[in-house]
Amino acid sequence: MTPRATPRPTSRTEQLADALERQIADGAYKAGDKLPSLRELAELHRYAKNTVVAAFELLVARGLVEPRRGSGYYVLERAAPPAPAEDERGSLGRAMDIVWLMREQLKTRPDALAVGDGYPPVEWLADVRLDKFHHKVVRTGLGALFRYGSRYGYAPLREHIVRKLADIGVGAEPAQVVLTQGANEAMDLVIRYFVPPGGKVLVDDPGYYPLFGKLKVASAEVFGVPRGPDGPDLEALEQLLIVHRPRLFFTQSVAHNPTGSDLSAAKAFKVLQLAQKYNLLIVEDDPLADFKPMASTRLAALDQLERTIYIGSFSKSFSAALRVGFIACGADLASDLADLKALLHVSTSEYCERTVDVMLSEGHYQRHLTRLRARLEEATAQSTRLLESVGAQIYARNAQSLYLWATLPGVADSMQFAQRLLAQNIVMAPGRIFTVESEVSPWSRFNVGAVSSPRFIRALRAEMARTPAR
Repeated sequence: MTPRATPRPTSRTEQLADALERQIADGAYKAGDKLPSLRELAELHRYAKNTVVAAFELLVARGLVEPRRGSGYYVLERAAPPAPAEDERGSLGRAMDIVWLMREQLKTRPDALAVGDGYPPVEWLADVRLDKFHHKVVRTGLGALFRYGSRYGYAPLREHIVRKLADIGVGAEPAQVVLTQGANEAMDLVIRYFVPPGGKVLVDDPGYYPLFGKLKVASAEVFGVPRGPDGPDLEALEQLLIVHRPRLFFTQSVAHNPTGSDLSAAKAFKVLQLAQKYNLLIVEDDPLADFKPMASTRLAALDQLERTIYIGSFSKSFSAALRVGFIACGADLASDLADLKALLHVSTSEYCERTVDVMLSEGHYQRHLTRLRARLEEATAQSTRLLESVGAQIYARNAQSLYLWATLPGVADSMQFAQRLLAQNIVMAPGRIFTVESEVSPWSRFNVGAVSSPRFIRALRAEMARTPAR
């Protein structure tokens, strides 16, 4: 892999202005559109409002936007490039800006079928009736709910997490667990703590694209480690370690996003040997732990948090609205990360944390997980059969996988194929968005909970009939 040239250092103001300019150029913001408010951008990027104001002023100076008193900043008419006809519906051709893509994913589109969605279907989680837990949450400590919580997070929930970690073979104490606003805040804290501007970081490639965006905002230099069906390419990993000496490697061992692959035990041991040899710290993200067998190979279980930081979440198995995740690591690092969390956010939501604790305390939780895993296994098998029936090539075969990473016959650029399906309000996840270098890719991520939709199958077969075989 050829090292990328070191970029010219830019200020945060310039970085934000450049990002917004790209979004305007790519059509994410059209002529006449209002840009996000100062508060929204400041919260999104964790910048001071003065930085956002200065970035807007740069855009005004570049002739791209205009301020409207009392209303905000708007894209000028002459700043909007003519869009090709196939891009008029909006989206995937402009999806290379990560912030814009995330914004698009979070929209609620009437009648849209999200075949590439990152979450399990709502009906899989519907039996988790959040409303019935409220009175129990209030009874656990009404007075505490009007104050900020501990910098570590709600203590009983951390004790529950220690027991969950033990179930997957990770030994930890409550002082080694820090609760966060989901796995994404956990990654933010780790990046802020370890990654200086220009710091070198390794990630899975393909991998979790919001992480790429976070590292970009942190001005990190990011290198992709090719992901195979059984884990990272060890030869490529070692070469990157020799040449670049990165401090961190962000990876997903189990239920990898987007390939759905699992790390093999043989590769896991070799990854840890390389980490030891080259003084590498591994950040293991495991958001789908509840969907997989407890005996699945995890680096944190083999390493016992010596060179690993383990990140978990309840968003996929309970509800994304709860925003409860956690970091498990060495006690000294946990204390530092808890301090950093307190500095940035004071505390996380104790109400949400108490809700998750109540849910874990009930017998219903284990029944819910049993149903989830059964649904996932059935959906994985059915989706595999359906995709293979149209000649798809599936990257990694797994009995239980929320994601299938696959190519379709005759489709060299999955982004273009996704644009055609978007015209039918079917939203796919083309492989290009999951690569570090944003390369054209024939691969797509498929959500097994959506693939079996008759609407998708009809649309897919119709498109495949129009796609010449190669």
